[in-house]
Amino acid sequence: MPYELFLAVRYLRSRHKRRLARVTTVVAVTGIAVGVAALIVALALANGFRDEMREKILRGTAHLNVMRIDGHPMSDYRDLVTRIKALKGVTNATGTSYDGAVLIGPRNSAYAVLRGIDAESRPAMVEVEDLIVEGSAAPIIDASTNGGQPVAVLVGSELAARTGLHVGDTAEIISANAALTSFSPLKRAVRVAGIFRAELFEYDSSWIYLSLDAASGFYEAGYAASVISVQLDNIYEAKQIAATVRTALGSSYNTIDWEEANRPLFNALALERRMGAVVIALIILIASLNITTTLILVVVERRREIGILSALGAARRNIMLIFIIEGAIIGALGSILGILLGSLACLAGNRYQLVSLPADVYSISNVPFHPQAADVLLAALAAFLLSLAATIYPARAAAQVRPGEMLRDAN
Repeated sequence: MPYELFLAVRYLRSRHKRRLARVTTVVAVTGIAVGVAALIVALALANGFRDEMREKILRGTAHLNVMRIDGHPMSDYRDLVTRIKALKGVTNATGTSYDGAVLIGPRNSAYAVLRGIDAESRPAMVEVEDLIVEGSAAPIIDASTNGGQPVAVLVGSELAARTGLHVGDTAEIISANAALTSFSPLKRAVRVAGIFRAELFEYDSSWIYLSLDAASGFYEAGYAASVISVQLDNIYEAKQIAATVRTALGSSYNTIDWEEANRPLFNALALERRMGAVVIALIILIASLNITTTLILVVVERRREIGILSALGAARRNIMLIFIIEGAIIGALGSILGILLGSLACLAGNRYQLVSLPADVYSISNVPFHPQAADVLLAALAAFLLSLAATIYPARAAAQVRPGEMLRDAN
């Protein structure tokens, strides 16, 4: 064993170390451990919030939306759907529409978004079939006409609670767009076939699913799909596939992928994540300064031994290395302990759902912890490097004092 490592371990474990030096060592290890744990938890919480938002958003929307540049409906959307499905990386596509409306229930009325789904494209009903539905989604998927009966719809859970609707109830819908263009707005009776939960407040509080044919019936002239919703095999290839779709369909069509549609939200989450990491890194930096204090006390306490080493021919770099190794050991112990504490905190947070949020403000009611190996290693490495930086001053101070002065002061 190199004598530098031997002495560093000996100084760290010495039972004759002054009480103040022992306390500062414990404080240094504890401070770094708490800082690393806090950084791991903060990054895991930011990852969990981002992943949860992305999952909930993609549960109710397509990975890629295709529409005409001029905004007009696509009467030939079924042909376009066939062409899009043939492209590599596309799993499903379906015609759909988004329109504003007013839902009138027994208790109250509320603004709603009518989401028309092409009933003939059952293989593309991924998002509807993935919803948590009380009742049945089959009527809105299978029915192409209502035959004079109320239109079957799926209503968001928050919207249903606000308007007082339950499965099997009948309500009325007034199309907001039709009301703006007609003195006698179209009012349609609808039957609540099911109540869905996408677990994202914006969808649960305003969306209504119904067949595309039924959605067209809210307008006197009727219309076709305004958007083609596309599901992808890999959501992170959305931009490449979007370029392929635009090339295949021509310049009359435009695309919006899920990242572009939600860019402000994800940019804000990324900024919050970076700022949180910077703030906690400053906490780790402050904790690592305890290592400086610890090593200064060790230098004062071991000045006689340092003088003897210098007199025996130990080079300055060797003396510096002793204290750098001691600081590195303290930093490593704190980092390892911080990883354990942070991991346990994440497990406890997920098990007991410790982070609950008001859904009407943050869209989701619970935030999971998603620690990632890269984040854990980054937190530990940052703490270790800061610990090494904290050893520079006391190590240089010990190496620069002359042996004769140390031996004279020791006496």
